[in-house]
Amino acid sequence: MDDALWARLEPLLPKPRRRARGSGGHPRVPERAALTGILFVLRGGL
Repeated sequence: MDDALWARLEPLLPKPRRRARGSGGHPRVPERAALTGILFVLRGGL
């Protein structure tokens, strides 16, 4: 994802909530990386 698109989309994303220590689950993935993956799949990447 190029910087221009990210600059337009980033303000639209909700701020991440703080999780309690030891709450389990997966480690956070950076929002930009997650959105890039979602767009890849939506464009027919899989």
